[in-house]
Amino acid sequence: MFQKVLIANRGEIAMRIIRACRELKVKTVAVFSTADREALHVKFADESVCIGPPSPAESYLNMQRIISAAQISNADAIHPGYGFLAENADFAEICASHGLVFIGPSPDVITAMGDKAEAKRLMAAAGCPTIPGSNGPISNLEEAKAAAQEIKLPLMIKAVAGGGGRGMRIVHELSALETAFEMARAEAEAGFKNDALYLEKLIENPRHIEVQILGDGKGGAIHLGERDCSLQRRHQKLIEETPSPVVSAELRDEIGKTAVKAAAAIKYGTAGTMEFLLDSKGQYYFMEMNTRIQVEHPITEMVTGVDLAKEQIRIASGEPLHLKQKDLKPFGHAIECRINAEDAERNFLPCPGKVTGFHMPGGPGIRVDTHVYEGYEIPPYYDSLIAKLIAWGRTRAEAIDRMERALEEFVIEGLETTIPFHLKVIRSEEFQRGDYHTRWVEEYVERKNSSKSPPA
Repeated sequence: MFQKVLIANRGEIAMRIIRACRELKVKTVAVFSTADREALHVKFADESVCIGPPSPAESYLNMQRIISAAQISNADAIHPGYGFLAENADFAEICASHGLVFIGPSPDVITAMGDKAEAKRLMAAAGCPTIPGSNGPISNLEEAKAAAQEIKLPLMIKAVAGGGGRGMRIVHELSALETAFEMARAEAEAGFKNDALYLEKLIENPRHIEVQILGDGKGGAIHLGERDCSLQRRHQKLIEETPSPVVSAELRDEIGKTAVKAAAAIKYGTAGTMEFLLDSKGQYYFMEMNTRIQVEHPITEMVTGVDLAKEQIRIASGEPLHLKQKDLKPFGHAIECRINAEDAERNFLPCPGKVTGFHMPGGPGIRVDTHVYEGYEIPPYYDSLIAKLIAWGRTRAEAIDRMERALEEFVIEGLETTIPFHLKVIRSEEFQRGDYHTRWVEEYVERKNSSKSPPA
């Protein structure tokens, strides 16, 4: 086991990793920008190192400064959390070249699965159903037109190196292909320094189902069930739940075995997720793989009792997987609401600022992962996620009731948050029935906006 782990991240995920390390009796090193000097992860880590000014490029994305912080603090390993450098193969290689263990998969796996076209090819070879699409990246508009004729409309243009909805465009009419192609290419270049694109058949109004896996890096892997992450806005998840209300026991077993087979084929090592789209006919298709721990991992922990952050650290330290598939017996239902410092009434406008009042909910089945406290100044430089509220119940109905009660108890004063929005969503008839899809939030917001009376 490691003696000391540096956490190359901030916010709630940094606190999550600190807690896992503390239970494993591993010392921790926090890194922070000058904007995060008073952040909770800085206060709770055993050591802390300032790595630069607020800009992520000069702090949390600055590999040289993070490596230097690890060296001066004598850390054995670096945990990247999610976001920032978590899926950066170059950073994983640099860690290894400096004698540091990167708590994540190998650079080769990160590279392969980070290239959406290559990932699709590898997963198809491993037996994963894949969405019909172009055979690799599309070089130019003429190739795009030819591929579109073969794939048939509607289709999706996607960035090979994409993520978070960037570099993506939906095309319903062939006449719109050129404009959409050029816009996606420009966005991909700006966002990822890689303008390569590929085309896929558009699966309309699907469910977004992801399978949590753990791999030992040697061909051994298990799955911990699925999560339904269909409630999204602009491809950013808002509410997740497990198990999915539309996945049958038979499909759960099948999709889980498919994910394990795929993870084993690439010798995946650490926690990760296989992401699938599920259409209205019950057919699932591989979409992408996230080679890191997910924001929504707590709901899987709640129903399985497995600490995924600790498992990541154990695997990276060389320990074998001590869990077997037959040992995992998920129980109950869990829901997570991502609490963002945003004003849902103003198109989810970010709302950084000082937290003047803060009270977390509690009681049976409630968990809150956060880095916020009363008096904390939420900086404007980073993601607006400030807390994750998780509710567990023996049944889905009980989990929903507990989530509603917990949202009503949650007090964050001094700025706008998405708590009122989450209350409206979980009280909606569609959510209560489990009847939603990846476009549901946009449609819900449009309905609410159109029902508002125009100003007098």
